[in-house]
Amino acid sequence: PDEQLDLDDGRWEDIHVVTGALKLFLRELPEPLVPFSHFDKFIAAIKIQDLSLRGHCIRELVLSLPPAHHDTMKVLFRHLCRVVEHKEENRMSVQSVAIVFGPTLLRPASEEGNMAMHMVFQNQVVEHILNHYGYIFPD
Repeated sequence: PDEQLDLDDGRWEDIHVVTGALKLFLRELPEPLVPFSHFDKFIAAIKIQDLSLRGHCIRELVLSLPPAHHDTMKVLFRHLCRVVEHKEENRMSVQSVAIVFGPTLLRPASEEGNMAMHMVFQNQVVEHILNHYGYIFPD
């Protein structure tokens, strides 16, 4: 059934409700925005010491995503970049956004392994994409 949402309804005024709904939607997807098949590739890429090579690899990985994943990521990260532009008012720096969205956007197929270590790299991947949005998604 097509539910009609009234965005003028007062309950949507709290930005935390909207953000929570977005995060829940992304977390409940059968496969994350970064498909399981790409998780290890992104983690390997973010560990590359040579910054130029790292940037190139991450851009190529994003380009290799299935169209629905790539296009959704482009729109989502464009929005998250706008959120970061207002960090003085909303206290959402690149690092903060990465901490909030990293584990939701890319996660391993199985939860075994070093979760704390994964989280560091998951966040770094999101930070990298935010910091290099224009290079990764040229218009």
